[in-house]
Amino acid sequence: RAGTPFQYLAVQKTGAQQSVGLIQLNRPQVLNALCEGLMEELRRALEAMENDPQVGAIVITGSEKAFAAGADIKEMQNKTFQECYSSSFLAGWDKVSTVRKPIIAAVNGYALGGGCELAMMCDIIYAGEKAQFGQPEILLGTIPGAGGTQRLTRAVGKSLAMEMVLTGDRISA
Repeated sequence: RAGTPFQYLAVQKTGAQQSVGLIQLNRPQVLNALCEGLMEELRRALEAMENDPQVGAIVITGSEKAFAAGADIKEMQNKTFQECYSSSFLAGWDKVSTVRKPIIAAVNGYALGGGCELAMMCDIIYAGEKAQFGQPEILLGTIPGAGGTQRLTRAVGKSLAMEMVLTGDRISA
């Protein structure tokens, strides 16, 4: 759906041969919190780039202050388990991990909760000096929900993953 405007993303092709798909999360007022609308747009942008023969690789990035500060808690806070379960609340969050083209997460600032999980779904993570990764869900009385516990364990090992998940502590680049 080329030409469909995005509310929560800035999407373009870049590079010398316009062969790099660049997706920038664009909700700076809430540190790129991952709302359902943003995730739907991300799925659409990824599908378009996956189907574009000119695109050889995809980069997902945020701002200097935040890659993505996590799921949009305001959107989630009043939902019951039954509402989340019956509406397939996190359905499609794994689209990043199913794209066949290489995806690079360019992370600076906060990559917390769902933002950390989004980065870990990418094939490569390039982290800037100010990057902060964390799974702070425990501080809200919940646990990482989009495969974060499994991916984090593979990425940093069991001990550090347990420490991050059980304390909410962050790690730097």
